[in-house]
Formats: sequence, C-alpha cells, structure tokens
Amino acid sequence: MPKRIAYLGPAGTFTEEAALVYDESAQLIPFPSVPAVAVAVDSGMAEEGVVAIENSIEGSVTDTLDLLIHESGVLIKKELVLPIEHQLLVKPGTEASEVKVIFSHPQALAQCRHFIERCFPKAEVVAALSTAAAVEEMMACEHPAAAIGTRRATQLYGTETLAHSIQDQASNVTRFVVLAPMDHTPTGCDKTSLCFSFAEDRPGVLCEVLQEFAQRNINLAKVESRPSKESLGKYIFLVDLEGHREDPAVSEALARVREKTALFKILGSYPRYAEK
Repeated sequence: MPKRIAYLGPAGTFTEEAALVYDESAQLIPFPSVPAVAVAVDSGMAEEGVVAIENSIEGSVTDTLDLLIHESGVLIKKELVLPIEHQLLVKPGTEASEVKVIFSHPQALAQCRHFIERCFPKAEVVAALSTAAAVEEMMACEHPAAAIGTRRATQLYGTETLAHSIQDQASNVTRFVVLAPMDHTPTGCDKTSLCFSFAEDRPGVLCEVLQEFAQRNINLAKVESRPSKESLGKYIFLVDLEGHREDPAVSEALARVREKTALFKILGSYPRYAEK
C-alpha cells in the first residue's frame, strides 16, 4: 500500500510538486490549509505531510512556523528545496488588457509584487488559499481575471499562459519540509530546528543562549523571531542549527538552553538539503 502524504492542495500547487519530488509513488491527499495538513498527520489520515516553510524572496512562511510552535506535535523529518517559477494564467482567449482581477496565494502575490505593480497597476489583487485554488477561482470569475500559478495548473485546468517567469527574482526557491510523527535518525549531515522564549526580558539573555552553541562550535543556519501571541513585545525565537539533536555536542547545548528558557521545543532533526 503506498504511503499517504498530505499536502496543501488542490492539485497543481507548488507543494504538490514538492511532494511528488519527495515520493512520486505515494498517494497524495490534498488539504485546504497548512494546519489541515498537520491535523491529517496528527490524526493518522496521512503518514506524512508536505508544507512550505521558507522562500528566498519573502522569507519564512509564518503559517507553518506558527503551526509548529503553537498548534501541533508533528516534527520535521526532511527538507526539500525547489525552484519556483510563477506563471500568469488566464482563461483561453483572455487578453492582458482585459484583466481586472489577479488571484493567488499571498506568498505568490508577494513574490511577483513588482510584475503586478508594473504590468497590472489597476488590477484588484485577491488572496487565495493556494495557487491552485486561485486558478479555480479565476476560472469561475465572471470578470476577466488572471491567476498566478504553476505550469502543471495549465495542464490540469485548461488555462493559457499569458506570461511566464514573473517572479521578482529569477533565482526564486522555496524550502519545503516533510512533517511526520517522528523526525529523522542521524545521518551525519543533519539540521535541527527548535524554538524557545524567556520568562523575562533582560540584557544579554539571548546572547547567553546563543553562546551555548558558539562554545561548542555549532553553526547556526538561521535565527529569527515570531510574536508569542501572548502580549505585545514578547517573542519566540526560532533557530536552525547544523547537527542532530542526538549528536553529543548538540544534545549538551540543547540541555543547557532548556535550562535557560521558559518555553523550549525541538521542531525536528532531519537531513540537511544538499544540491545534487
């Protein structure tokens, strides 16, 4: 029986493309939102789930970060990095001069901001749950409309491509993660993601935590913060570091960080992505 993988659907999204790259033999199950993908994994409807977590133009996908921090016990098992090429899709026969509305996922709209501002400054921009959902909404729209989507969406929905490669940066890539009940065993070339916050804000408190990694020669690949959602000015810090949580030096550093923080959560250890 093929593995069941949940992903942000419907068919034709970049997340579906990432899921196919990850395991083309799996049974792919579309869900309407990132939280729904996590619920599918949590509840056993799917063994794993694929979601976007970071883009080279727009940065972190906050829906995914907030889900991992606040809402779910799933862990990151693997990371994938895919090039993202956005297409401007329309109903067959629609001319650029007729387009009044442009649909897409907020991340896609942001990644194509300059194109939209320069070529369609008067068009109404409408957010959709996914790039594929945007194509469905565009096809059902009574007014001349366009959607920013994938090449595959053209095949699935019978659209025409009005423009291609419309992202603001040619080297646009997105990092996706595979969510599962358990993370990955050590491979020798791993990454660990975690989050933490402090009981009180005082000078040097973050530095003390980061020193635990520096003293053990552990490289930090990314450090960022998200609002705690508890009160204004209170933040949760997210760190990606090189190494597996079971590596002796990493394990020791994580234990020390746990002692210094109020909230501490490991989001997963998994193989580091390497270009083939």
